Amino acid sequence: MRFAGSADYVATPDLAVAVNASITLERPLLVKGEPGTGKTELARQIARALGLPLIEWSVKSTTRAAQGLYEYDAVSRLRDSQLGDARVHDVANYIRKGPLWRAFDAGEKVVLLIDEIDKADIEFPNDLLQELDRMEFFVYETGETIVAKRRPIVVITSNNEKELPDAFLRRCFFHYIRFPDPETLARIVDVHFPGIKPGLVRAALTRFFEIRETPGLKKKPSTSEALDWLKLLLAEDLDAADLRTDPASNLPRLHGALLKNEQDVHLFERLAFLARSKRS
Repeated sequence: MRFAGSADYVATPDLAVAVNASITLERPLLVKGEPGTGKTELARQIARALGLPLIEWSVKSTTRAAQGLYEYDAVSRLRDSQLGDARVHDVANYIRKGPLWRAFDAGEKVVLLIDEIDKADIEFPNDLLQELDRMEFFVYETGETIVAKRRPIVVITSNNEKELPDAFLRRCFFHYIRFPDPETLARIVDVHFPGIKPGLVRAALTRFFEIRETPGLKKKPSTSEALDWLKLLLAEDLDAADLRTDPASNLPRLHGALLKNEQDVHLFERLAFLARSKRS
């Protein structure tokens, strides 16, 4: 069971090594990187490439670790007891399985994605230490212990919004997805837009990396934004010549796909103004 990318996902050699190392060690793969570099998509492509089911758990600021195990619906049980429903005699009727329970309970190996773990409270990762390490947990309401039938492949993503505890990091295999170089990004473009004109790709990616490397940029455009931009260029049937920057604003065509705040738009407009002032 080895991952080497897929027809829809370009995995660099170091990323493939990280995925396969985590599978061999049976430890969670903690993936960090800029937003839009394909961290979430990695888990989906691992599942697709290995022919395994995928269970996704999208973490929010209000998410509690216990929700990944199960939730006990005491309110529904109280209501049913008032209505004389016979279901109240079995507490299991009011237990809702969380993503970890479903992964542990699956009859086959699955890929479990815990997406954007850094959005939750700082104690969230620590609250999952034992469950991810021992692959079991106790259900207090029913008195049963849930043990994983098959250890899942666990992929955990983080945008590095907050530091994760050392005890949690110690139990993971870590990989940082670096922003792709021009050659790798060109391969990614080819996967998503087969048959695209090479001249358009060269011109678009040259302009894209110029934008990313502009000093003072508040938010650098990501891989996903580069793909959105190219999709728009194709939809408008533009070619390399059409990508020449408007000297009045120094902004690329359809720049709204790449620049996502007014500060960065104003930055390029100021740069254009300074360039015109120097020429005059």
